[in-house]
Amino acid sequence: MFSSHQEDQPERSTSDSTQASTTPEPLYTIFDKRQKWLIILIVSFAATFSGFASNIYFPALPTIADDLKVSLELVNLTVTSYLIFQGIAPSFWGPLSDVRGRRIAYTCTFVVFIGACIGLAETKNYATLIVLRCLQSAGSASTIAIGSGVISDITTRDDRGGFMGIFQAGLLVPVAVGPVIGGGIAGSLGWRAIFWFLTIYGGIFLVSLLVLLPETLRSLVANGSLKPSNPLTKFPLNAYQKTTKLKWDHEASPPELAARKNIDILGPFRILSSKFAAPIIIFLAIYYAVWQMSITAMSSLFKTRYGLSETQIGLTFIANGVGSMVGTLVTGKILDMDYRRVKANFESHSSAVGVEAGSSSSDVSFNQEEDFPIEKARLRLVPVFSFLQCLSLILFGWSIQYSHRVHIAVPIISTFITGWTAVSTQSVIMTYLVDIFPDQSAAASASLNLARCLFAAGGTSFVMPMINGIGVGLSFTVCVIVQAVALIGPLVQWKFAGGWRKEAEQKSTIDG
Repeated sequence: MFSSHQEDQPERSTSDSTQASTTPEPLYTIFDKRQKWLIILIVSFAATFSGFASNIYFPALPTIADDLKVSLELVNLTVTSYLIFQGIAPSFWGPLSDVRGRRIAYTCTFVVFIGACIGLAETKNYATLIVLRCLQSAGSASTIAIGSGVISDITTRDDRGGFMGIFQAGLLVPVAVGPVIGGGIAGSLGWRAIFWFLTIYGGIFLVSLLVLLPETLRSLVANGSLKPSNPLTKFPLNAYQKTTKLKWDHEASPPELAARKNIDILGPFRILSSKFAAPIIIFLAIYYAVWQMSITAMSSLFKTRYGLSETQIGLTFIANGVGSMVGTLVTGKILDMDYRRVKANFESHSSAVGVEAGSSSSDVSFNQEEDFPIEKARLRLVPVFSFLQCLSLILFGWSIQYSHRVHIAVPIISTFITGWTAVSTQSVIMTYLVDIFPDQSAAASASLNLARCLFAAGGTSFVMPMINGIGVGLSFTVCVIVQAVALIGPLVQWKFAGGWRKEAEQKSTIDG
C-alpha cells in the first residue's frame, strides 16, 4: 500500500546525502511527462463513452417517443434508468480494476457496451429500449472510475489536479458535441443510427486501447517497470516503458509492489458512508442532480417554448458543453497552483516551528504529512462555483418561463455558466477524493459516481412533472434553494474531515 507520503515524493528520487553510496529509492512512476500525456489521453477518450451514450440521446427523445408510441415522460424514464445503472455499475467495475487490473476492467466494460449498442440499434419496443439502456450504462459508466484509478497510479498530488482536469475535459467533450451529433444523425438517418455510430466508435476504440494502454495498477506493475504475469493484463508494446526519459535501473533499485487486495464490492459504499467523505459527496450529488435536471428538460422546453427542430435542439447543447470543457481545464491548473502554494506555506511554517521546538528533520517531515490541510488545498473554490451555478440556474428557469419576452440566447448562455461551474466543482471534489483514498482511487470515484447518479436519476424522473405543475421558473428556484442548503456539506468537510480522518488512521493503527 502506498501512502500519501510516497505520493508526494518527486518523480526522480535521490539518495539521502548521508547514504550517497546506497541504492536510490525507486521512482514513484517510470512514465515521463510525454508518456503520462498519452495515457491520460487514452483514458480521457475512454471516459467519453459514458457521456456520449447519455448526451447523444437527448435531442432524439421526442422522436423516439413518437416512433415507439409512448409518452415523452416514459422515454425520459430511460434517462433515469441509465443514470441509476451509471451509479451502480462502477461499484463493481471500480473495485475489480483496483485488484485485477485496469486493462481487464476496460475490456469487459467495452464488450458489454458494444453488445448493448447493437441491441439498441435493433430495438422495436419500449421494454427492450429501457432494458438495453440499463445494460449500455453498465458498460460505459465505469470508464470514469477506472480512468480515475489510472490517473492515481501514475501521478502524485503535485501534478494530479492538472491531469484530472484534462481527464474531466475528455469526460465532458460529449456534453458539447454529443447532442449536436445526435441531433444531426437522428434528423438525417433516424434515431437508431445513433446506436450504430456508438457501436462503430466503441469497437475501434477497444482495439486501440488494447494495443496502446499499458497496465498501471501498482499491485501488478509497481511503478510501471514490472511486467504483469497475467496474459490478459500484458501490454503488447512493453518496449514503451523502456523509452522513458527518466533514469531508472530496475535491477539496482527494484520497485516495491503495492499490497494485493481482494475485490471489495462494498468498498465504494463504505467510502460513501464514511463521515469524512459523505458530506462532500452528498453535496456534489445534489449539484450534479440539478445540472442533469436542467439538461434533461432542455430538449422538451426548447421544442415547446421556442419551436426548435431536432438539429437545432442539438446545437443548443453546445454552450453547456463548451462551458464544461473550459471550466475543467482552467480549474485543473488552479488546483495544482493552489496545492503547491498551500504546501509550500505549510512546509515553511512547520519547519520553522519544528526548529524552534528542537525537532529533528524526520520528525518535522512526518508531522507535516500527518497535519497537511488537504481540505484547504483542494476545496477553497467550491463556494465560488456554487454561487455562480445557483445564479445561472435562476437565469435559466426564469428566462424560459418568459420565453415570449426573452431571446433564446439568454437561457443558452446560462447553460454555459452552469456547465462550467458544475464540472469544475466535480473536478475539484474528484481530485480531493483520490488524494485522501490513494489506495482505493477507483472505488472512491465509484462512490462519488454512485451518489451523484442516483440523485440525478431521482431528479430527472420528476423534473418535467414539477415544471408542468409549478412552472419552469419556480421549479429551478426550488432547486437553487436546495443547493444553498447543501453548502452545509463543504463546511462540515472543511472544519471536521481532517480530524476525523486522523482519528480513523490512529484507530486502524492500534487495531492492526
